[in-house]
Amino acid sequence: MSALYGTYARSELAFERGEGMRLYDQHGRSYLDFHSGVAVNALGHGDAHLVAALKAAAEKVWHTANTFTIPEQERLGQRLVDATFADAVFFTNSGAEAIECAIKTARHYFWAKGQPERYEIIAFTGSFHGRTLGTIAAGGNPDYLQGFGPAAPGFKHAKPGDLDSVKALITPQTCAILIEPVQGEGGVTAMSPEFMQGLRKLCDENDMLLVLDEVQCGYGRTGRFFAYEWSGITPDIVAVAKAIGGGFPLGACLAKGDVAASMVPGTHGSTYGGNPLASTIGNAVLDRILAPGFIDHVNQMGQKLAWHLQQLAQRYPDYVLELRGKGLLAGIKIAPPVRDLVSRLRDDHQLLTIAAGDNVLRLLPPLIVTEADIIEAVEKIAAAFDAIEAETASVPAVG
Repeated sequence: MSALYGTYARSELAFERGEGMRLYDQHGRSYLDFHSGVAVNALGHGDAHLVAALKAAAEKVWHTANTFTIPEQERLGQRLVDATFADAVFFTNSGAEAIECAIKTARHYFWAKGQPERYEIIAFTGSFHGRTLGTIAAGGNPDYLQGFGPAAPGFKHAKPGDLDSVKALITPQTCAILIEPVQGEGGVTAMSPEFMQGLRKLCDENDMLLVLDEVQCGYGRTGRFFAYEWSGITPDIVAVAKAIGGGFPLGACLAKGDVAASMVPGTHGSTYGGNPLASTIGNAVLDRILAPGFIDHVNQMGQKLAWHLQQLAQRYPDYVLELRGKGLLAGIKIAPPVRDLVSRLRDDHQLLTIAAGDNVLRLLPPLIVTEADIIEAVEKIAAAFDAIEAETASVPAVG
């Protein structure tokens, strides 16, 4: 019996090494990775630049407290400011912590303006913002809230894509709207540019902040550095994690200058967030993500993936019910139980995928994926559908 908490339905599969798009298990078998550790391994496995940066950093200072200046953190923060809407950055260890920082920043901004009553945040059904008590309240999923006492107050939930449902929830207590431009866990639902623009307008008209959760959809995954760029809007706060560390625990909360200004000494903190080792690796990841042509490649591969999935849908109309997502955050709403298909793809076809809500198969390949990898993955999914069809046909009719 394992000494670990039983919070994960773990496969017995264990990986010992990785190269690019491939992972190798304890028996030496190769698996095509369209999982990426839930969108974390943006540069695949064993990226030479990241490995060299990690080895060099390991010979230096691993950790100091944030009460001291950390040059690599200052550099990473400035690079993120230069590449985005933001004027200031707070570094964390995870996406949930980045969202917690975003929530605290939004509420504290209005408190500092003499409006402490403005603390409510409008979020959305189908969203996922993390596993802390604050972030499960923001997500509002009853399954994640069950058993943990009353939900933290201050969150209301509108319907994605429905501006009227958002308007109906705005009160004098509302301080912000929190949304994933592309929902991941909830079913890979991409928000339309018109809806995102409508949210920005509502925030402007009601003196509210627009807070984006780009923990999964940011950092190049949709074919832009951040997904909000597709809508042509400017957010007030953005939470990012996963890909920012390329496999090393790292997250960040980005904010406009006037919004971040209220977060003075004593209002927030993190022991490990942005320490020298993490920041060095974060800079190495950013070297690759912002290199000329890298995000263009991601955009091209996102289009290729969409095209090949459309062909799959035409071949298997009884199994593929809907295609969702944006770029290399793709979802296939399917007829067979999605967790069964994930297991079948892993065990029988050596393809790693991940389930999402609403019976959606989620595809999250590393951003270095090629069209050949995409074709291979789609053919593995097709083979799984063929096997399901053959098994179904072999079952005798009853009666």
